[in-house]
Amino acid sequence: MTTVIDLASRRAAPSPTTSPEPLELIQLHAQAHNALSTALHCLQRPDCTPDHIKTATARAVRAATLLKRASAAVNQVEG
Repeated sequence: MTTVIDLASRRAAPSPTTSPEPLELIQLHAQAHNALSTALHCLQRPDCTPDHIKTATARAVRAATLLKRASAAVNQVEG
């Protein structure tokens, strides 16, 4: 007859949540602000060409991505 030995759970210990540093949040905010500022600058040019609109669109998308990252970081801190 075999002896069965109960072992502790094989799950890894829960990893501690690492909250983002306040500096990281400030940098994300500043980068998003700069991207939006660049987008507006391109759109406000008197000679707004299709290239300027393309650049403004790219900067606005970058700003949205940075804001999404900042929001996720803040929610991680609060959660």
